[in-house]
Amino acid sequence: MRILTVGATIFFVASLGSAFAQPKAGGPPPGPGLTLTSPDFEDGGVIPNKYTQADPNPISPKLDWTHVPPGTVSFALILHDPDVAIQKKNDDVLHWMIFNIPGTATGLPQNVPANAKLDDGSINAKNLRGGVGFMGPGMGPQGPYHHYTFELFALDIKLDLGPDATRADVLAAMQGHILAKGILEGRFHR
Repeated sequence: MRILTVGATIFFVASLGSAFAQPKAGGPPPGPGLTLTSPDFEDGGVIPNKYTQADPNPISPKLDWTHVPPGTVSFALILHDPDVAIQKKNDDVLHWMIFNIPGTATGLPQNVPANAKLDDGSINAKNLRGGVGFMGPGMGPQGPYHHYTFELFALDIKLDLGPDATRADVLAAMQGHILAKGILEGRFHR
């Protein structure tokens, strides 16, 4: 009996030792994820009028990104207003979608041209109103601020789509190719 007790004690102590053992390090800890920022407004802050429909000719804000994962071939950016349900559906307002931004890019300049294809190969798709390029936030003065969400995707491919691609087309083409995602949110109402 005593041998069984000593054996059980040794087993228990050995189990405790392995339970508290540190996992082996497989290299340095992971770095920060893809980070999307703008010098024009803070994350969660109010978007200035010059980038919104409060201005008769709104321009796109400057966007910067860091911590790009290795193997990034292109980026896709989607700007939408998730606070709206169009026609009582789960569709929201697509304000801007630009994809095939070169993987070497570290941002987008202020006032990106509203051309379907840009000189660097980036493609501006149609927004909710059917226009190509950036459509500034436009929430009226009634109700609370809306949250305009910029979503940046780092992709391991270039999308084989043109400027007539819908958001559903772009999201489907990105499936299985997203290396990282960064989000920047701004608020607006008139």
